[in-house]
Amino acid sequence: MRRVVVTGAGTVNALAPDVVGTLAAMKEGRCGIGALAFADVERLTIRIGAQVKDFAPEALFEKSKLSFYDRFTQFGLLAAREAMGQAGLTEVPGDPTRWGAIIGTAGGGNATVNEAYRAVYAENKNRVHPFTVPKLMSNAAASHISMDWGLMGPSFAVATACASSNHAIGLAYQMIRSGMADGMLAGGAESMLNFGGLKAWEGLRVMSPDGCRPFAANRNGMVQGEGAGVFVLESYDSAQARGATILAEITGFAMCSDAGDIVMPSRDGAARAMRGALTDAGISADQVDYINAHGTGTNANDRTEAAAILEVFGDRGMVVPVSSTKAMHGHCIGATGAVELLACLMALNEGVIAPTVNHDTPDPDCPLDVVPNTAREAKVQTVMSNAFAFGGLNAVLLLSKV
Repeated sequence: MRRVVVTGAGTVNALAPDVVGTLAAMKEGRCGIGALAFADVERLTIRIGAQVKDFAPEALFEKSKLSFYDRFTQFGLLAAREAMGQAGLTEVPGDPTRWGAIIGTAGGGNATVNEAYRAVYAENKNRVHPFTVPKLMSNAAASHISMDWGLMGPSFAVATACASSNHAIGLAYQMIRSGMADGMLAGGAESMLNFGGLKAWEGLRVMSPDGCRPFAANRNGMVQGEGAGVFVLESYDSAQARGATILAEITGFAMCSDAGDIVMPSRDGAARAMRGALTDAGISADQVDYINAHGTGTNANDRTEAAAILEVFGDRGMVVPVSSTKAMHGHCIGATGAVELLACLMALNEGVIAPTVNHDTPDPDCPLDVVPNTAREAKVQTVMSNAFAFGGLNAVLLLSKV
């Protein structure tokens, strides 16, 4: 089995249009959640979100290509560009048939779907844009990233709701480790902040009208965000041979299903995924220095995740730092694990643990050290990143310093 490392990272999210800005915001505990701005927002009950503002795709892409790119694809392409740049690559090293792209998304081209429905039902048009299907398909971001960089190996989309990014990164890790691929671009992209997207989410009654407060007693729901996170993964030997800067090594991954309820989380499933990742990495829970929690800010998720952490980590579960960055960048659904992985890389490389902001009232049912409100300096060697999705689909990653 080959060792697998991360050599590049890229992002677009409500905190910043790049990694440097995102990490600066996380260190400051800055919140990217605010009033939403799009057509018909006044018809919604929920009018806040972590929206990417001042985004001008016309200045970032060729006009002839924009007609093929949904907003989620645009985010994914930009994140991939930054990741390849940080990895020091203008093209993939070696055989392009052994490099691919796996991009997680829950909604795919949701913005395109919203626009098409508006045209047909609100504006009474009889036609939609001829490229509506290529724009809305969930594999669009992965496909366009593969075309941008000439990736001729395995490329596809992963759709596992809020665990999509962790599944994508974990699958890419397994492909490289097993020898199926030499390198991958992996992560997630999402953009569901539009009238149709949020109207559907309102029906679930899990959205907060006033802010995201993970693990706090006064939490009242999640706040949706948007954006992308993409990473360059390659074998340790390849990175060493070309003198690349290694950001982290992926040391463990596990995924499992609750096989229970379509929306309610399971402590057992979350615990099995965490234990599986530890087993895959060959380490004990005592060796984990930081947990990036799923931490959505809903009553069901936070209490279930806290209980699962305490089950796996025992008494240490009350003292190991556990933070949810969703209070800053929102719940980016299929992209959320990828954006959160940036906080994991920051902890490993800079010794700074991102805080759980908006945390002013501890919940006795979540007796965790949630790094409340202020970033913390710490010596971090190994991190765990949790993702637990609707449908009972769980994916947990472990990363370590090299």
